[in-house]
Amino acid sequence: MKANNTQGNKSIAIKDAINAVQWQDLRQLTRGQIAYNIILPYPFLLLSWWFASQSWYVLACGASYLFFATAFRQAHDGYHHSLGTGKRTTTAILLLLSVLLMTSLHSIRATHMEHHRDPLGDNDIEGSLAKMSWWRAMLGGVTYRLNIYRQGLRLSSRRNQRIAYLEFGLIAVVVLVALVLTAFTIPALAMLAQILIYHLLTMTLANASVGIIAVWGVHHDCDETIARTERNPLVNLLTFNLLYHVEHHLFPAVPSNHLPELAKRLDAAAPHLTKAHVLPNMATVMEFINNRWNKLKDKYQNNNNSDCPIRKHFA
Repeated sequence: MKANNTQGNKSIAIKDAINAVQWQDLRQLTRGQIAYNIILPYPFLLLSWWFASQSWYVLACGASYLFFATAFRQAHDGYHHSLGTGKRTTTAILLLLSVLLMTSLHSIRATHMEHHRDPLGDNDIEGSLAKMSWWRAMLGGVTYRLNIYRQGLRLSSRRNQRIAYLEFGLIAVVVLVALVLTAFTIPALAMLAQILIYHLLTMTLANASVGIIAVWGVHHDCDETIARTERNPLVNLLTFNLLYHVEHHLFPAVPSNHLPELAKRLDAAAPHLTKAHVLPNMATVMEFINNRWNKLKDKYQNNNNSDCPIRKHFA
């Protein structure tokens, strides 16, 4: 009964927020913004490959992170057809990104749409990690992604299933090519193998970590709404607006380009929905540290008292 009341309160708060915020104008994109959305990930991808070819792996990992974040943003907007491109172009972009990210985006898209229909509900497999502790969410990254694939194929239309299987096939070809190239000693082929193996390893690690960051990080412990958000400008710059998550859930048709403006409007109209942030502020961190310290101190004192019955009586 209490859970139903909480869910009902969430629904009322969400409806009030939608009605209070003007957002329709934020759906529009200029030609420059559309071009930006399409091109954004690929300079970082090429840069990571070049660094990897020079064996500068620390720099390569930094560039790979930027590629993964921007490609994730591009795919996410593609799920909601908010890139500014037509349906066929969006399908082609998701197909290309699936091979580059080493994951089937069309199967993930099916579970993502279910996530928006019933956020954190019983049928929301994408949001299931948010109900776990942080360490379980982190350890469950690989099995979580496999479950997403399985559920995504089950929820997909036949057309979407065919595209997803095509994505899996192309990914298998890339892996096979990378393994075959490692057998060659020709400098050009050896360098290509080095780049491909590096890319496969980093994308595998990135995909395994998506759950803890993009699901648990933005959905855990949300009492008044369905997601968290972020207001640190540097963090939002480095995550390319991906952490404006409650804004995205309330208004999924708004492109990532306009989420900062949408955040300002939501802060003004319904600030109670944006007070749960992804990253804790300093006051929250200090409160957590103090609470942990007090618990440890109390435990230590209790243990000392229990060791000496006489001391316990006179303490």
